[in-house]
Amino acid sequence: MVVKHVWGLFVNPKREWLAIRDEESTIGKSYTRHIMLLALIPALSGFIGTTQFGWQIGVGDPVKLTLQSAGVIAVLYYLAMIVGVYSMGWMIHWMGETYGADSPLSQCVVLAAYTATPLFLIGIMELYPVLWLNMVLGIPALAYTVYLLYTGVPIMMGISEDRGFLFSSAVLGVGLVAFVALLAVTALLWGWGIEPSFTR
Repeated sequence: MVVKHVWGLFVNPKREWLAIRDEESTIGKSYTRHIMLLALIPALSGFIGTTQFGWQIGVGDPVKLTLQSAGVIAVLYYLAMIVGVYSMGWMIHWMGETYGADSPLSQCVVLAAYTATPLFLIGIMELYPVLWLNMVLGIPALAYTVYLLYTGVPIMMGISEDRGFLFSSAVLGVGLVAFVALLAVTALLWGWGIEPSFTR
């Protein structure tokens, strides 16, 4: 079921959003069949990439994380994605009334989960953490995620495309604020001494 919807979102997103909406999935099913599986891709890829290959700045030796440090980061990364999808779903549900949408929380979480699919999948690039390569591959994935949001909101929330555009823009704004807040929390943790350990 996951593969079918993932493939459909890339081949014919509008038709697939209709199929996802009509499926009326619960939050539990969405997590066990989609989110928890796909969120493993970036978490495991990041763990392998940072411990086995590392990254280079300039002409120096690759910088790698210790297994323990990378393991802790991978687990926190995975949990952040799991919580992040639910949080975005809850925000979509909370904002729905403003835009004339009355979809249940489960449908909003499903919308957030399938919208994030390209970002989960492109997480495979973290196996080889090279900044320029990650940017070249990551920007189109991010753009397609935004496209899925704008096509999915009117269908999943049962509103017109005009309202859907405004609603999607508001969701995108909330997502950007949440991302900046996550970066700020990371910087604070590093400042307090909770930082990664590098191999010597």
